Amino acid sequence: MTGKTFALAFALSVLGGAAQAHQIWIEPSSGQEARIRFGEFGENLRETSPGALDTLGVASATLVTGNGEKTAEASKTRDGFVLPFKVAPGESVVAEAARYPLYKFKRDGKELTGWYLPAARLVTDFTPQAPKLALDLVPAGKPGEFQLFYRGKPLPKTKVSLVTQSGWSKEKQTDEQGKVVFDMPWKGLYVAEASHKETKGGERPGAAGPERYDGIDYVTTAAYVKADGAEPIPAIAAPVAGGK
Repeated sequence: MTGKTFALAFALSVLGGAAQAHQIWIEPSSGQEARIRFGEFGENLRETSPGALDTLGVASATLVTGNGEKTAEASKTRDGFVLPFKVAPGESVVAEAARYPLYKFKRDGKELTGWYLPAARLVTDFTPQAPKLALDLVPAGKPGEFQLFYRGKPLPKTKVSLVTQSGWSKEKQTDEQGKVVFDMPWKGLYVAEASHKETKGGERPGAAGPERYDGIDYVTTAAYVKADGAEPIPAIAAPVAGGK
């Protein structure tokens, strides 16, 4: 997305019917606490504050463990939202940006209102996990295997992309059980992404009362840090603010 504004890229993605231009993902930082990012992982783009990060509205996330769940508020920093979670093997963190501002678009000459709803999960291994997000990519048991769920049911024949920060990516389609398997040859952070469009309208709570929408664009990610393998390809250079 270098050289383009998020607003333009998002509008083009909506009009073109493609996956959303931006995503959120969760990654561990040097202190091993979870950090929510907003941008383009494969382009090494992390939105900042002041700026596009301020529109996200993510304030909390949930740590899922074998002993239950813990939800905590996030602390917004210049380039993400930090959570007080140190994630152990077999645990995960989930988050959803349900307050992103509604947007306007046109279809067949009619102005409609859309809801862009990004969500994210951080996993530490591929032990099977139950879905918790409306659109959720969860580990499915085998190394590199994910299962995609929509409202608790497997979502078949849907594109899933696996990306590294070097810009390398691979796409596959889920099978009839919503499963997909990727090779992960390098050490380091991988982010898998899927999207789904819901055309049914509804309303959500808003600061000034109910906010009506005509459809939802779900975008979800699952992040995993692989400890072994070949040395990772270096990350591409981060885009310069403003594309200059």
